[in-house]
Amino acid sequence: MRPREKPAGWPFGLRWIQTASTGVDFFPAWLLDGPVVTVGRGISADPIAEYVLAAILSFEKRIHDIRPRSRAEWKITPLGSLSGKTIGIAGFGAIGRAVVERVKPFGVNIRVLRRSAWPYVLPGIQPVDSIEELVAVSDHLVLALPATSKTAGLINADVLARSKTSLHLINVARGRIVDQRALLQALDDGRIAGATLDVTDPEPPPEGDPIYHHPKVVLTPHVSWTGGEDAKRLADKTLVNLDAYAHGVALADVFDKNLEY
Repeated sequence: MRPREKPAGWPFGLRWIQTASTGVDFFPAWLLDGPVVTVGRGISADPIAEYVLAAILSFEKRIHDIRPRSRAEWKITPLGSLSGKTIGIAGFGAIGRAVVERVKPFGVNIRVLRRSAWPYVLPGIQPVDSIEELVAVSDHLVLALPATSKTAGLINADVLARSKTSLHLINVARGRIVDQRALLQALDDGRIAGATLDVTDPEPPPEGDPIYHHPKVVLTPHVSWTGGEDAKRLADKTLVNLDAYAHGVALADVFDKNLEY
């Protein structure tokens, strides 16, 4: 349980807090309004990007769907391909860049939406100006945005109404970025093709929530960040920041209260 009110005596002489997570939306506000907070930005980018690639390939190749369970089901079924498909990425931090590195060799088109202006365009990446534009062109849409007051409900009924019917939505960010009721309705109506969700809102979903058994949803319990060298990367990041702190120079990956990440 996280206390809503800050404890008496906070911050107890603390001058700096290092978090293991990139997102801080689940921390109480008072924790972020005291000593400087640095976040674990990028330490899980590689395993999350691998999860995204697995989700994309699984959707295209349908390995589990086409598995024959009898001689009568032994039939040639055409599979999908990534070649020529469009991968949309909302958010271009460490996770978004790691996803791009992994999907580029498959001959895909890459469209990216980012909060800040592009200082220059990277080869093979085409920027887009809005989430509406991104869903309209994407076959696979990866959500890799921070959860802020501006991104809450970003994927809603109006946005989904503009998407391609082939859209496969992948959320490895935060559940509240997606209006889940609108998402399930879009899946039921055939307006989009499928969703892979590693995060939900709330998390976990309540017992009996239709998201658990929806035939077009692959649901995992917020595990995409696992499988890498998180502990080592966090230790390395902390030691670098500790050295910077000791020498009075700027810390890396400082939480920005105005940006909310």
